Amino acid sequence: MSRLGIVVGVLVIVAAFFLFYPLYPVLRVAKVKKAELLFCARMAENEEFVLSFIHSVNKRPVFDTLRIEGNQLLIVKSRFDSFGAGMPEGSQMGQDGWLEWVVNRPVPEVTLFVGWVANHSLRLKGREIPLADLAEPGTLLSLRAGKASRYGLWKGRCGQ
Repeated sequence: MSRLGIVVGVLVIVAAFFLFYPLYPVLRVAKVKKAELLFCARMAENEEFVLSFIHSVNKRPVFDTLRIEGNQLLIVKSRFDSFGAGMPEGSQMGQDGWLEWVVNRPVPEVTLFVGWVANHSLRLKGREIPLADLAEPGTLLSLRAGKASRYGLWKGRCGQ
């Protein structure tokens, strides 16, 4: 094999690696039953996002902060404005008057049913995405961290 052929072969392998190897952290939202990807966003390692909803018992807003850490999520904290049934008692009052419960718990995924009145929303990268815009209320969804290739991101896919 000629020297040029070897160089071209190596360049093709390197290009394929950079195009197709999953290097980039992403957040995936998918239907659990069909494993159908509904939403995917490129994230930075340790980037945080918020899952907000109206609590089913006390009917008050809750803001859960999560962070991408490798191939898992870290539940960082939960913020809410009043105590009530179903709300954690170990919460501390913040300077802004909101209660904050520090969780710092790694999980492989977060699953939830899209609520009819909970108004589940994702807040990330300056956007708010209502989960009811992605799936009908009553649909079981999974939020997972993962990796995507450059090619997958270019094509608007987030890979596996």
